[in-house]
Amino acid sequence: MSNLLFQNALLHKAQPLPPIWMMRQAGRYHAHYQALRKKHSFMELCKVPELAAEVALGPVMDFDFDVSILFSDLLFPLEAMGMGLTYEDTGPELGFSLTPDRIKDLKNGPEALEILMFQKTAMELTRARLPKNKSLIGFVGGPWTLYVYAVEGGHSGSLTASKSQPELYRAFRDCLMPLLEKNIQLQLDGGAETVMIFDTAAGEVSPGYYQSHVLPDLIALAKKFPGKVGYYSKGTQPAHFAGKWNELQSFSGMGFDHRWSLPELFRLPVPGFVQGCFDQALLFLEPKEFEKEFRRYLEPIVRLAPEERKGWVCGLGHGVLPKTPEANVRKFIQIVREVFQ
Repeated sequence: MSNLLFQNALLHKAQPLPPIWMMRQAGRYHAHYQALRKKHSFMELCKVPELAAEVALGPVMDFDFDVSILFSDLLFPLEAMGMGLTYEDTGPELGFSLTPDRIKDLKNGPEALEILMFQKTAMELTRARLPKNKSLIGFVGGPWTLYVYAVEGGHSGSLTASKSQPELYRAFRDCLMPLLEKNIQLQLDGGAETVMIFDTAAGEVSPGYYQSHVLPDLIALAKKFPGKVGYYSKGTQPAHFAGKWNELQSFSGMGFDHRWSLPELFRLPVPGFVQGCFDQALLFLEPKEFEKEFRRYLEPIVRLAPEERKGWVCGLGHGVLPKTPEANVRKFIQIVREVFQ
């Protein structure tokens, strides 16, 4: 039970038509999600497996995406580790900020894993309800991104507290990594074809800092699950991966944001699939302007032979933004399938 287009992308096989998947495709922009959100809290939508499956299914059935993704949140491992977690109108809030004195309070044993088991059930129920010709993937947060949230409460600003305490990061990742490995495994056991690592704070560090502090843990996770873990980082540049492509080959694929040129990405030794990377903000253009801009974006890609763009998973540079016009999401999919048929 999987999508042939997505499986070909995972295997880096040439094909005329790419699979389509957008990050946050099940989210606040979608009427289906909004209707459920009126009846249930965000935490309920994530933690009640039947509801999580319903949310994940919505955009696939409405827009006919090729891939569905577990509906959850990347901060739940922090809750499982004992940091507490609530979701307010202003966003997620942890029970405390991580400091050297609080490392001892973090948990990563069986009791922490048990808190995350709802994700496996949600994955199983989502797979059971998905059409057989659709793929299903999972996700976790990257160690650096989870650390930044634990210390700063978010990943905006200078991140001086996070960057200035490398010894705190090392202590945190020593506690987190065993739990993150189990989190990935439980999602794979629940039916995920691959599990994405979302690293939304990765681009906030310099290439040198990234390669010395952030990348080694990512490579270690990928090597634990060869060909089963993908990676997306926001804000990273070519310099972040320079000289490291050979070490990334255990990943099932990689996602890139709208700062990258897709034709240039196809010339790099990216492992597995290449996911991205139309600017999500351009979905807010008026319909005729959006269509013109999107077709312009696709022009250099259309000129490439299928062999030259193999592995492509068509999507956005980041997630679908709140209030994105549904009509433009629908038109996005229509145009891709028209142009690359």
